[in-house]
Amino acid sequence: MFNRVPKAGTKKIITLKSVDFMAFNISVFKTRTLTALIFAAVMLTGLLWNFWSFFVLFSIIHFGCWVEYQQLVAKIDPGYAEMSTLQKYNVMLAGWCLMLFLTGPTYKIGDITLSEIGYWGGLFFWFVLPVIEILISRRLHFKNMMHSFFGLLYISLSWALLVNLRSRFDSDFLGDFFGKMYVIILVASIWINDTMAYIVGSFIGKTPLTKISPKKTWEGTAGGIILSIVVMGLIGYFSKKEVEWDLVVQIMIVAAVASVVGTFGDILESKLKRLADVKDSGHIMPGHGGFLDRFDSLLLATPFVWVCIILLIKS
Repeated sequence: MFNRVPKAGTKKIITLKSVDFMAFNISVFKTRTLTALIFAAVMLTGLLWNFWSFFVLFSIIHFGCWVEYQQLVAKIDPGYAEMSTLQKYNVMLAGWCLMLFLTGPTYKIGDITLSEIGYWGGLFFWFVLPVIEILISRRLHFKNMMHSFFGLLYISLSWALLVNLRSRFDSDFLGDFFGKMYVIILVASIWINDTMAYIVGSFIGKTPLTKISPKKTWEGTAGGIILSIVVMGLIGYFSKKEVEWDLVVQIMIVAAVASVVGTFGDILESKLKRLADVKDSGHIMPGHGGFLDRFDSLLLATPFVWVCIILLIKS
């Protein structure tokens, strides 16, 4: 779907030999660490305060990711830039309605559940408004529709499933605790994997993982995944006075899925940036780029972890 045709007269060659895998930039690390701490504080506040703070936080993240995604796709395929402002916001709101719909029946505004608002809003933004736009313009841009549909799967579905994971339990204390716990396990696994992969790769990384992301190494990737599984397993081990091995194993399985799939999410976003010929998807977070740069791993990992957790609960 994304095929960028090089401009005439331009030639850009990236050689893996030119990348110093072992270089550790303390200034960059400090900037990344400070931003990560602020980011973690905001995330934990949104997650631990209550469901509404969580939903507002990820609604903001949802729209931020969409703005950056549309900018990237417009650079890859100039035809996508010709979409009207109405069409751009329509697809964003359609995705947000999916988030509302998957909140379930527990959360309400007055007597109306968020799920009902998402259902009726989804009917309008997914079907009615697009049909009206086609009838008025008398044009059907199939390629642009595919770009938008990929964005709905890549961004909106992921955040909708994360919101569902947070809200799918009853609103009593125990249910709310489990909702928070599952999301924390997922997010913590991603954070540990990303941080450890960066540190391990900076010190001992030698073998490039992929040409798409030249600074990634097999050593850093393996180190991040292994340490994420081990650390999360230790947290599960010491979380209760009496060790529950089933809980420890389940946490380690979730950490493994999140870390492995999250790595592919990082590579996918790097591919989009290379096609768009940009370094970062945005500049909202110093040292970490934009929304997509910060949440690339979580975006792809969430659907797989959601399925994993549902299967573990049933078993």
